[in-house]
Amino acid sequence: MATTMTLYGRGDRQVFSSSDDNAMMKNILATHSPDGTNIDVIPLLQIIKDIMHRSHPDANIDAIVESVIFHDFNEMFEVLALTINKVACEITCKCGGGGDTHATAIVILNTLSNYGWDAKAVITLAAFAVNYGEFWLVAQLHQTNPLAKSLALLKQLPDVLERRESLKPRFNVVNNLVKAMFDVTHIIIKFKELPEQYISPNTPELVTATTHIPTAVYWIIRSIVACASVLTNLIGMGQGHVTATTEAWELSSLAHKINNIHDHLKQQLDLCIQHINEKKHNEVYQNIILIMGTTHLDNIKPLQQLISLKDDQPPLYKSSTKDRVTIDILRKKIVLLLISDLDLPSEEFSVLDKIYKEAKQNPTKPENQYEVVWLPVVPDLTVPLTEDKKNKFEGLRNNMPWYSLFHPSLLDPAVIKYIKEKWYFNRKPLLVVMDSQGRIVNTNALHMLWTWGSVAFPFTSPKEEALWRDETWRVELLVDVDSIPEPKISNWIADEKYICLYGGEDIDWIQKFTKAVKEVAKQAGIPLEMLYVGKNNPGDKISDNNDIIQNEKLSDVLPDLALIRAFWVRLENMLHSKLQNGKALGEDLLLKEINVMLTYDGNGKGWAVISRGSNDWMIRVDGDTILKSFINYDEWKDQVKEKGFLPALNGQLAANKPPHHCNRLILPGTTGSVPETVVCADCGRSMEKFFLYRCCTD
Repeated sequence: MATTMTLYGRGDRQVFSSSDDNAMMKNILATHSPDGTNIDVIPLLQIIKDIMHRSHPDANIDAIVESVIFHDFNEMFEVLALTINKVACEITCKCGGGGDTHATAIVILNTLSNYGWDAKAVITLAAFAVNYGEFWLVAQLHQTNPLAKSLALLKQLPDVLERRESLKPRFNVVNNLVKAMFDVTHIIIKFKELPEQYISPNTPELVTATTHIPTAVYWIIRSIVACASVLTNLIGMGQGHVTATTEAWELSSLAHKINNIHDHLKQQLDLCIQHINEKKHNEVYQNIILIMGTTHLDNIKPLQQLISLKDDQPPLYKSSTKDRVTIDILRKKIVLLLISDLDLPSEEFSVLDKIYKEAKQNPTKPENQYEVVWLPVVPDLTVPLTEDKKNKFEGLRNNMPWYSLFHPSLLDPAVIKYIKEKWYFNRKPLLVVMDSQGRIVNTNALHMLWTWGSVAFPFTSPKEEALWRDETWRVELLVDVDSIPEPKISNWIADEKYICLYGGEDIDWIQKFTKAVKEVAKQAGIPLEMLYVGKNNPGDKISDNNDIIQNEKLSDVLPDLALIRAFWVRLENMLHSKLQNGKALGEDLLLKEINVMLTYDGNGKGWAVISRGSNDWMIRVDGDTILKSFINYDEWKDQVKEKGFLPALNGQLAANKPPHHCNRLILPGTTGSVPETVVCADCGRSMEKFFLYRCCTD
């Protein structure tokens, strides 16, 4: 008596579970006795597809590749021919008497016991293709070929062809089930093709799949037997013989079952492929670590690890010539790797652009012997770039005077992981320096470029430390005097004038402060110049302040927002340069002064600093305190005559320093050099850390 099998619906929690299926599983596994016979089933599967396609009444013959059946696999086909015909006969005989499809499937599995599971499925499909192909070959030739006509008469095929339209739904159901069987068979073959070096047989994802593959093959064979029964039932079918409804329901149910099996196996295959990709990814990543940590004769091997080759095309692009070039053009050169996403800030671009173009104007100078390569980091490159991102990338690439990757996909995911984990890339641009032997000598030289420009060559960390050792807190460090056309700050310094830098966005404070400072300078008889530097991330409000200050002739200003932004970015880069060199905020004098300036900006109020020439500075206090001191100049003007202006001012500020303060230091959260501990610029205590989310549209 046949075992009752349950056909599960798509919504079932488990495709392969039931007590009946567990018992069936034992029967299926009992038929499996492989002897190591291993065949390449792909060519056989191609021929089966060719037969099934050509057999279809509405087949588009031109769409078939004729060469598919002429592969040099004749020897394999000779070996399999007997087995295929034996299975074909088994199917025909069992279907002829309305046999039990389960029992027939088990018989076929026993016949194919020595083959692997993928071969069992493909050989049975081949056996069905033989019967199906013969059926349609006779049907298609019976009107022109006498032999086919006689065979069609015996099989009563003319009757079938005359009723082609009414029988079309039945054949459509068969075709749908055959397609589902092909899909599952392909999945089974893909499991067999998984590379063993990246996934072992005891990997959980693969164990789950291999446990269910025997049942999947069983249902493929059982479905093949059901399809063959449809052909058998058509032979000699009379006008009044109707089995279409029952057959259609059975085949549809089987197709539903096979599709569920496909979805389940596909899910497991995806997990296996993910496991393999992770293994490959980690292998590439570990190899990058090994190569990047080794000294080489030149820099080619490390660069090849970072930049992928695809389609044997040169990976680099030079916008000035619109040519693709090979990595060899960088051999034995110092290479600055500019790493960013597609949102590259204009100020980061501009400082490097200026220095690079100056270097190319005098290429023979030793300090100009370097090249720059842009490595664009674009996440999730498994998805093609949108049109907007593609245009954005090409716009940036085509405007860069240095080399760029021709496409972001030339940066392997393992390389991106390395960049993030070893060089701490997190959206904020980096300029990683590779020397002529492929050694990484600085993980971010952008800070150096902002502070010292081309003087920082060869952009190594020791060079950065040496530059800081020779540096003092002076106006020329605080302000890049060479980049500001007007006012001529260098002249102010040379003339030993008093220089007042001030900022903030409160225009009322600005008007009161500038008026008070000018009055005090006049009374004290000192030459004093003032420069408004706005605030970090300047917007419309700072632009309006600039206009008011210029119209009312309150002081000099940085003439555009780009210069104001550059002033603050330069300060931030100095901070990160110091931190990158392992300096602590509480110990390093220069770092403390930079911290003070950034704290002024973070407080959001007016502020000011005054120096004389390059090195003499007033002590740092809040804007309200210094304004009050200037308004009350009469209280300390006598001290100016005795001590000098800055010492007298410092005494007044120290005596009137407020007992309470609330300082804020805002640093970008997308850099690897944000300090764990920051001390207060006023009292030296550790500041509390908060997370700030900001969206400024002013």
